[in-house]
Amino acid sequence: MPRLSADQRHRVRFTLNGRPVEAEAEPRMLLTDFLRQDLGMTGTHVGCEHGVCGACTIEIDGVSARACLTLAVQADGATIRTVEALAPEPGRLSVLQEAFRRHHALQCGFCTPGILMSLDSYLRTHSEPTETELRKFLGGHLCRCTGYVPILAAALDAAKRLREAPAHA
Repeated sequence: MPRLSADQRHRVRFTLNGRPVEAEAEPRMLLTDFLRQDLGMTGTHVGCEHGVCGACTIEIDGVSARACLTLAVQADGATIRTVEALAPEPGRLSVLQEAFRRHHALQCGFCTPGILMSLDSYLRTHSEPTETELRKFLGGHLCRCTGYVPILAAALDAAKRLREAPAHA
């Protein structure tokens, strides 16, 4: 399908991982495609394109959202976080990412960015989740490799470490 001419595209401006971005998007372009193709944020994965698998989960204005169900033009003026924003600095993993590494909570890694984004948001508001709560919460994510056991262990470990961490860490 050919790209639309500039007069048929819309300027989209938003804050992405703490930095302002601006680009043009076709009216029906999905946010997943815009993030990956136009802005180079390839950590946001495209799975089912129906909002079922969770691979495309990002944060829009502080709320977890499926980027495959959002048009790029709908993001205009928003604040967006992708998995690339989780690491506190280059070469250093977040507490949650480190827990995933420690517990071998990923295999192929395709579902991992979406799960990390959802858990990052969830653990900010649920500091002492139970395994049952996490199982129910993660029901919105499909993983074909791990069987979820190491993901649950990593999430519980990260929650504990986040509770024990000094406020400024």
